[in-house]
Amino acid sequence: MSSDGNKKQFWKRNAAKVPGSIQHVYGAQHPPFDPLLHANLIKAGNKPPPATPGKPKKATTFQEFESITSDAWDVGDDDDELLAMAAQNLNIEVVMETANKVNYFKEEDRVEEGDATSPEVSFGSQSSPYTDGRLVKSHSESLLCVCFPDELRKLSWSGIPRQVRPIAWKLLSGYLPANAERRESVLQRKRQEYFGFIQQYYDSRNDEHHQDTYRQIHIDIPRMSPESLVLQPKVTEIFERILFIWAIRHPASGYVQGINDLVTPFFVVFVFEYIEEEVENFDVSSLQEEALRNIEADSFWCMSKLLDGIQDNYTFAQPGIQKKVKALEELVSRIDESVHRHMQQYEVEYLQFAFRWMNNLLMRELPLRCTIRLWDTYQAEPEGFSHFHLYVCAAFLVRWRKEILEERDFQGLMILLQNLPTMHWGNEEVSVLLAEAYRLKFAFADAPNHYKR
Repeated sequence: MSSDGNKKQFWKRNAAKVPGSIQHVYGAQHPPFDPLLHANLIKAGNKPPPATPGKPKKATTFQEFESITSDAWDVGDDDDELLAMAAQNLNIEVVMETANKVNYFKEEDRVEEGDATSPEVSFGSQSSPYTDGRLVKSHSESLLCVCFPDELRKLSWSGIPRQVRPIAWKLLSGYLPANAERRESVLQRKRQEYFGFIQQYYDSRNDEHHQDTYRQIHIDIPRMSPESLVLQPKVTEIFERILFIWAIRHPASGYVQGINDLVTPFFVVFVFEYIEEEVENFDVSSLQEEALRNIEADSFWCMSKLLDGIQDNYTFAQPGIQKKVKALEELVSRIDESVHRHMQQYEVEYLQFAFRWMNNLLMRELPLRCTIRLWDTYQAEPEGFSHFHLYVCAAFLVRWRKEILEERDFQGLMILLQNLPTMHWGNEEVSVLLAEAYRLKFAFADAPNHYKR
């Protein structure tokens, strides 16, 4: 099609393919099962990492949760200081205790630097499958550089403290360049580009071809979590713009229910860049307009980067999700045959509960604080939101084996699997889940070819 006229005619002839048009959603409750789609997602993992045992503290609020994670980093005041290597304070609780429980990680000599009298010096070994006995120590809230990407990923696997999470997520997602001198110019350019899209496209939300998309977005946003945050009118407006612009620019999928949830973690993390209190009861409209614009644009671009890697989850018939659910079923049948046979006995299809796990990346199953912590690791893992998420889902399902095996009918199993008791989960539970997922990834590195992508 070489002319604008031809393009217009094409869209007129193919109304279902109009950019941003809403696509039919296979519901999270009982989506159709396609037996022709096979899973080839499991990929060779890395070598097992060393470990040092530690006992994490549970947290039930953002403030407590962040304080636990933040003690792994020493955040100072000097802007653009290179990340120094040290090991006094390493918060090794995140993966190591569980790693020892599953007999997977190896013990390694401790690296001790600094004040030998410090009670924290003994925590000087690994914190994740990527660390090598060293700690990157930040001297600025707006810095993470020379070690990026490898060193930053090593630390992020174990959790990122609140003070540096906004800049870390922007770097890990590929939104910001590793070169610190270029970051400000890139931010300005990308933010201007996003609001250029707003000016160009947003007025079309009430056009005939786009009104269904916008209406569905408007309906879905109040269903999101945390409710008190997204029900604020200012936040609703921001989310509607982000989701509508993304749909317009991605006509292969358009807007699909589930994408709306993926904005929230980015939005909340980037709000943290401007506030110290917890976000659940924070009045977002009290922020300055410039800050809100920055948060909105940054959330859009980082969400877009995430979706670039899993867009087949949201194209027609959602083949990515169906493949992943089939892969989950095959994986669980190998790691816990009792659970798998129990589900078969009572005719529970994996798509009936795990579709939502893949569609929403477990956001409906976990508290927001746990999702944010989980995404630290997902962004540190190669293909974290697609490939590694499969192992997390397998570990998550088997985590409830006792409760699953106690249910003796279809209804009881479905009620359990769609309402798992994770309300009080915190750092320790996420650590266990991630360590077990990493163990599974490594254990199936030599799996038969039909288990690999």
